[in-house]
Amino acid sequence: MLLSRKPNRADREDPVEQDKFAAPSPAGIPAPSRQSLRGLDWFIFFLADVQTGFGPFIAVYLTTQKWTQVEIGLVLSIGGIVALIGQMPGGAIIDAAKSERLVAGLAIATIGCCALAYAAMPIFPVVVAAATLHAAASCVLGPAIAAISLGLVGPFAIGERLGRNARFASLGNGVAAAVMGTAGYLLSSRSVFLVTFLLAIPTLIALSRIREHEVDIARCHGEMPREAEDRGDTNIWHLIRQRPLIVFALSVLLLQLANASMMPLMASAVTARSSEWATVLVAFCIVVPQAIVALLSPGVGRKAQAWGRRPLLLIGFAALTIRGLLFATVRDPYLLVLVQVFDGLTAAVFAVMIPLIVADVAFGSGHFNLAQGIVGTAMGIGASLSTALGGYVSDKFGNAMAFTGLSGVAATGLLLILLVMPETRRKGMIAAKEMAG
Repeated sequence: MLLSRKPNRADREDPVEQDKFAAPSPAGIPAPSRQSLRGLDWFIFFLADVQTGFGPFIAVYLTTQKWTQVEIGLVLSIGGIVALIGQMPGGAIIDAAKSERLVAGLAIATIGCCALAYAAMPIFPVVVAAATLHAAASCVLGPAIAAISLGLVGPFAIGERLGRNARFASLGNGVAAAVMGTAGYLLSSRSVFLVTFLLAIPTLIALSRIREHEVDIARCHGEMPREAEDRGDTNIWHLIRQRPLIVFALSVLLLQLANASMMPLMASAVTARSSEWATVLVAFCIVVPQAIVALLSPGVGRKAQAWGRRPLLLIGFAALTIRGLLFATVRDPYLLVLVQVFDGLTAAVFAVMIPLIVADVAFGSGHFNLAQGIVGTAMGIGASLSTALGGYVSDKFGNAMAFTGLSGVAATGLLLILLVMPETRRKGMIAAKEMAG
């Protein structure tokens, strides 16, 4: 069942907020079963556990193996470049896939094998190969999660569902960081990657709990029925030329350019100052922001609908700017844990806002996952440049200068959102939802 309405003057004057597609009523979308929704919850939880092993623990592990900051930065940058190249193809693969679950399962199996490679042979060729395969597999996992979520709950409930996704991801990251930090302290930093491999097993089990027939393929791809009156333009070039998508992609590039190298640099600095407690301190630096994300992310989804997207984006960039300045000035490794509160605030905002704003712009085009790939490409550019440049500046001029520069990049992103980014919340969709409710 489709609800349609006549566009008012405000809709005609603001093409970003104009409802480009006929919003399906909640009654027209079959409710997914509790099993599928719980399966998605636990899939995201365990997947976050798996991905945590490839975070700052890599910097700690390779530092203990006598790698230099330039070598560590180079490996991380190679992974970032692969992520850059693979984001749009990854999104296109999900748009073309007949089973998002199958693609996600193959990607998880690949990541588990990469974890074993890190643990078995921490030499440059093997680590580069593992980083490359991990990045390639991750290129399809992000779009697959968003696509499965959209396919299960539909566009009306996607905001709150994304908030729930972020909550379970943060809980998974926090639990995994605590477990891996403990394993690294009691055993060795190598054990982190063995734990990562073992966690791939419950991830696959949780994925199998999502019922295939409940994941609507058309909604997964951001499509609308052909007979819908307000069906969006399905031309790819029309999607790519959307001003909100371009501006938002540039803003997340700046986000990653400022953010991606902060934790690796901080982890290496902590290792140099307190090598005995480095793994534990890094684990706490991951747990604190993830706890904040778990607490705030569902509220972010609701506030995005009430306030709009831009105010929350400004909050996220402001928190990142402050975090960089504090990293540049705080010397006590134990106080750095408190600084990570700002990381949690930024993460809570962007975990929900990135797929939500892409859905705002791209739903109805049939290329929702390709649009995710476009934004993901921008993120890959920022991440690959951040780790290489951050490591170089740190080696040449010190950590304080590196963190100050990263803070300046975050401030630039804040100004871009403030001055250029339009609001993407759809007023027409809100009205249709109120009519349906």
